[in-house]
Amino acid sequence: MQIVDSHCHIHQIVTSDYNDPTHEKWKNAGVTDADRLIADATAAGVDTLICVGTDVNDSHLAVEFARAHNNCFASIGIHPHEAKRYAGMPQAVWDGPDMLEDLADNTKVVAVGECGLDYFYTHSSKADQELVLRKQFAVALEYGLPMIFHIREAFDDFWPIFHSSVGSTKQQGVVHSFTGTRQELDEILERGLYVGVNGIATFTRDKDQLEVYKAIPPERMLIETDAPYLTPTPYRGKICESKHAATTLSFVAQLQGITDQQLATVTTQNARHLFNLP
Repeated sequence: MQIVDSHCHIHQIVTSDYNDPTHEKWKNAGVTDADRLIADATAAGVDTLICVGTDVNDSHLAVEFARAHNNCFASIGIHPHEAKRYAGMPQAVWDGPDMLEDLADNTKVVAVGECGLDYFYTHSSKADQELVLRKQFAVALEYGLPMIFHIREAFDDFWPIFHSSVGSTKQQGVVHSFTGTRQELDEILERGLYVGVNGIATFTRDKDQLEVYKAIPPERMLIETDAPYLTPTPYRGKICESKHAATTLSFVAQLQGITDQQLATVTTQNARHLFNLP
């Protein structure tokens, strides 16, 4: 059985160059060996990992990490929480070296993101989030890359930005860590996007939410971990690792009344198609 962890942050294990809460989470859990995590994931059937950047420095790190590991690939992006750090930069800086465009044509880069809108927290203003999201749409469109979207309590504002940014272009992408309503699921599917499912599915107590997960067509689903976050049941209280993608997949397969192998086959095909993986 082959599984793609379509969203993780294990590249943050290997750096201490700047103060990052994800790196601190790995460090505080005593996890210092990324190669061991990759080996454990492979043993569990999780043979391909997408390392997702959350700011420019982190995106450079994700690419560097992916280049050093054959079964890892990188996504480059600026998380909406970080938008205020970049919104005021002039266009010349955005177009200059060491920004996202400097990374976009690297062979290990398979997507732009995670990017989007997050109205649950107010780490960055709505205006700053929109500006930085539009910048990332431009990068994705220029380089023909799919996008990894982080959308939290913000779909009403997201769709107009999506449509005005892509125009008539069919922009491929995935809505990461989906916890929305059935209506929001239908809106995602209508636009041809994929839906990322992680450990939240295994521990939510919201029956309506479980019904939404049950309704996601397997052919539009990706499995992810968001490691080191969102550890699935029965491993709550421990650090999340890419190997736990197999646990989430098994739960969702049972929820949908299909076998683990069936769901692994189709979600792996989905990930390989979306991210143009070898």
